[in-house]
Amino acid sequence: MILSCGRVFCLRFGLHKCFIEKRVYAKPERAAMRRSKLELYEDILTALADKHLTVDAIAYTCSMECFALRQRLEFLLENGLVEEKHYQKKTRYALTRRGLAIYKTLSLTRHLEKLQINMKKISETLQDLPSLSETNVEKAKSEKRNKNY
Repeated sequence: MILSCGRVFCLRFGLHKCFIEKRVYAKPERAAMRRSKLELYEDILTALADKHLTVDAIAYTCSMECFALRQRLEFLLENGLVEEKHYQKKTRYALTRRGLAIYKTLSLTRHLEKLQINMKKISETLQDLPSLSETNVEKAKSEKRNKNY
């Protein structure tokens, strides 16, 4: 097996497996849009939430270029959200307590936004339901009249 840029290649069987998941967007138009700085920082924090990663692994997970990623990491390092850890000639990045707290806050905010959107859809549906129930009542009345004749 050969380990290369976040992927494992098995030469014997010709198999290809990714061991790092890329972020997949639900809507196709979302993937085409340019991400804001906050979204980029959020992607980096999300990638680092589970484990310590190298720059290449973070870049692959976040679908970013290494140069842009290093600039974002420097900002996160200066503000105490991410820390460098050196393991066997490799530099890995990990979240600090402060970074983990901000990550949790951002994920909670994202979750609340989804709930808000779902609540709007539910309320719109509930407003449409009385009109449906009125039509059902009218149909029942007309069926009763038809049975009487």
